[in-house]
Amino acid sequence: MELRKKTREVKIGNLKMGADNPILIQSMLNTKNGDVKAAIEQSIALKNAGCDIVRLAVTDEASISCVRELKKAVDIPLVADIQFDFRLALDAISAGIDKIRINPGNIGSDERVKAVVKKAKERNIPIRIGVNTGSVHPSVLEKYKTVCPEALAEEAMRHVKILEENDFSDIVISIKASSVPLMIDSYKLISEKVDYPLHLGVTEAGTEYLGTLKSAVGIGSLLSQGIGDTIRVSLTADPVREIYAAKDILKSLELIKSGPTLVSCPTCARCTVNLIDIANEVTERLKNVDKNIKVAVMGCVVNGPGEARDADIGITGAKGEGLIFKKGEIIRKVPENEIVSALFEEIDKLD
Repeated sequence: MELRKKTREVKIGNLKMGADNPILIQSMLNTKNGDVKAAIEQSIALKNAGCDIVRLAVTDEASISCVRELKKAVDIPLVADIQFDFRLALDAISAGIDKIRINPGNIGSDERVKAVVKKAKERNIPIRIGVNTGSVHPSVLEKYKTVCPEALAEEAMRHVKILEENDFSDIVISIKASSVPLMIDSYKLISEKVDYPLHLGVTEAGTEYLGTLKSAVGIGSLLSQGIGDTIRVSLTADPVREIYAAKDILKSLELIKSGPTLVSCPTCARCTVNLIDIANEVTERLKNVDKNIKVAVMGCVVNGPGEARDADIGITGAKGEGLIFKKGEIIRKVPENEIVSALFEEIDKLD
């Protein structure tokens, strides 16, 4: 992996983004704006799953009221996602929002931009410029004849220039696309042009399986090249699933060490237990484990204690039974239907 690019540091609530700070995980509420109770419950669930920053669409006064109540109830930085209406940006900042996502070129006159920038500076609120394939200015599209990395980067720089001309530099940039190659090339290009923190994501990525796959390729490719300071895995699914996917992407690149890591074999004719169901059950139950451990779920003694010798704890199938092993040493033999429960009994004993 390449060394991570050193970007500017931006403060979001009680967190810092960019520079040498950890890569932050984000998600977005999908509750109705008027349902404050549901918004609070989902925000707490996201935080408990490992989310660092929560974003919500701010579209009306009900959204502003939701921001106020969320700030009272949940200790997590909040981002207001705003389209076109500068007044909502001003109201969100007054309500205590920690960051706003807005494209300054889309909110009207210079005076409106200045009003938002002035208030953001007073409250030390950063602004994320969010460009995607559907938000490129007609003049930029006319220049390039299509949506390409150069067009997306130029559109982002157009908004950056507006903020910089207003003496504002607490900026975060995202350039998202549903095409993974376009997304990768666009972020690489903007990374060469600026030192602002970058928010990575594949937009409209799809349902949980496909969206996770596309996000892993797109986000993972950039992170492996040292590009990116915060990520959002966009899924047509429960937002909590986005957090699990994002954490797995970071773990796979060894960018975070927190929580359990699972390894499991693909099975073959040597496997004598229902390893697929066992692995799925272990995966779900590990979501509630807060230990920095490596857990192995293997199908036979050939690739059990031997191949997975470096695992802190593991299980392997053996003629309808299960062997529990620890650092390559077998410590228990149990019936197949007790494999998972026995595994978690041993996990509970680990420091």
